[in-house]
Amino acid sequence: MSPNYSETALVWYRNDLRIEDNISLTKAIKHNTVIAVYFFDPRQFQKDQFGFVKTGKYRARFQLETIAELRKNLKALGIPLLVFQGKPEAILGEITQKYEVGTVYLQREWTEEETNIRDAVIKAVEPKITFVESYDQFLFDPEDIPYTDFQSIPNVFTQFRKKCEKYSTVRPCMPAPKPLSRALILEQETAIPTLEDLGFKSFDPDPRTAFPFSGGEGAAKQRIQDYFWDTRKLSYYKHTRNGLLGENYSSKLSPWLANGSISPRYIYWEVKKYEKEVVRNQDTYWLIFELIWRDYFKYVSLKHGNRIFQLQGILENNYHWHHNVDVKESWINGTTQEPFVNANMKELAATGWMSNRGRQNVASYWAKELKQDWRIGAAYFESMLLDYDVHSNWGNWMYNSGVGNDPRDRKFNIKLQADRYDRDGKFQRLWLQETLF
Repeated sequence: MSPNYSETALVWYRNDLRIEDNISLTKAIKHNTVIAVYFFDPRQFQKDQFGFVKTGKYRARFQLETIAELRKNLKALGIPLLVFQGKPEAILGEITQKYEVGTVYLQREWTEEETNIRDAVIKAVEPKITFVESYDQFLFDPEDIPYTDFQSIPNVFTQFRKKCEKYSTVRPCMPAPKPLSRALILEQETAIPTLEDLGFKSFDPDPRTAFPFSGGEGAAKQRIQDYFWDTRKLSYYKHTRNGLLGENYSSKLSPWLANGSISPRYIYWEVKKYEKEVVRNQDTYWLIFELIWRDYFKYVSLKHGNRIFQLQGILENNYHWHHNVDVKESWINGTTQEPFVNANMKELAATGWMSNRGRQNVASYWAKELKQDWRIGAAYFESMLLDYDVHSNWGNWMYNSGVGNDPRDRKFNIKLQADRYDRDGKFQRLWLQETLF
């Protein structure tokens, strides 16, 4: 059923929290009247099966900052953003009736929790309402990849990457829409909840953090400006990306990518512009390489569905996993036998951030050395990480645990890793606050 553009359109924001290069917003803006909605779903702040709050305080605050800016940016377009602390299926029906919504635009999600919520919403609203879903979190759009269906996606990243690089193109970015000629004025603006409303105490950022940035589309673009154009750190990305200290060893774009404050296409085309105007080298390519990895984990979850959350993973390997509470507490608190693991875990607990090198090591240690249920580690990361992305998080944890997309099933030698990436012990001293060497 095609949309009726004389009706009010509603953009249901989820993990696409931006106005530029946003497919749902671009489609909705063709209507005479547009409203938007975002939900702080209480299920996202409850404990999961392993006892962790699904969204911890660091990502919660980042999300609040993001929504505050999204509301401001949408208001400038003449689009009010309704914000609710509640379940979408309990509220959207009333909203669509009140504002005579005919079409709901949203980003397509495919993992179980998200699809269950969408299905519950569709069931709760008037059957005549049209839902228009769009894949909008990829670098290579699903329509543009050289595979006939998701089941033909290879289980080895290199095969996927090479074929996509050869046969796929990245679509151009869609500009931010122009302001509507007829803005909808709300009788009363809904309130954005506070951190306390979400169940957390206010807190000050740890001064040692490697991610001293705020949420929102503007902050994401400013980070690109700083990292690409002002400091030109992009020219050295591949050489520094395994660093541990400071804000400029890597791009740090993942938290904004995770909640959709910035699109991978936007980053890609900024890299291409940089390559044209500054330099094109292995370092600039490597940022695109990482965006393709991000895409790949999304396609892996499209192919395998709920198997990415299951103990045997996508390989259906039956390892003997342990469940030791004391071992778990030691790993979380950073009191294991490995100082390098401890330093990284303390950084995560204090800031919501951990380097890529740190993540690989602590995951390998948890799954390969301690042989603990890898899903517990993945769930803890889900709770703590600023840049939690369901596909990348669970895909990487499977990969590091021997049940995913690593054909070599590697295990990290933690001491050698520490010697290589923290040779002088500076990172470990920062987080363990003691002289180790």
